[in-house]
Amino acid sequence: MMKTIDIIKGIHPGKFVERELKKRNLNQRQFALSIGEHAQTLSAIIKGSRRMNVALSLKIEEQLELEEGFLMTLQVFYDIKEAKKDSIYKPDLSKLRKVTFWDTSFDKIDWKQNKVAVIKRIFSRGTEIEQEEIIRFYGKEVVDKVKLLKHQL
Repeated sequence: MMKTIDIIKGIHPGKFVERELKKRNLNQRQFALSIGEHAQTLSAIIKGSRRMNVALSLKIEEQLELEEGFLMTLQVFYDIKEAKKDSIYKPDLSKLRKVTFWDTSFDKIDWKQNKVAVIKRIFSRGTEIEQEEIIRFYGKEVVDKVKLLKHQL
């Protein structure tokens, strides 16, 4: 059986805290005050617009009777996921023209999640350099599978 951390790693710790508060029928504002924090601080963490910090995680973990370090572990896994999404999993963007993706925000493309759409777009409208980069990035086997699917439809 999987541990809870294995199931939820990659989510922001604020989402976990929000779920716990709802499960226990606790008001966010009252909970924040009970641990000596500003309601706005807790709200920002729950919304995911602010990182969890060690001092706050210890207060929340103690109050909710969670294992010490649990929320900071979630924060680290979330940070890793975000770092991979932002920097590691991207093709060489200098070889791709933004105009090829005119109908979307080029800087916000999730290259992993939208790989089928990206491959189809590049092989229907892209240059040879763009096609070579997409083959390098996704691998010839993946590109060939997507191209084969396109021809079968």
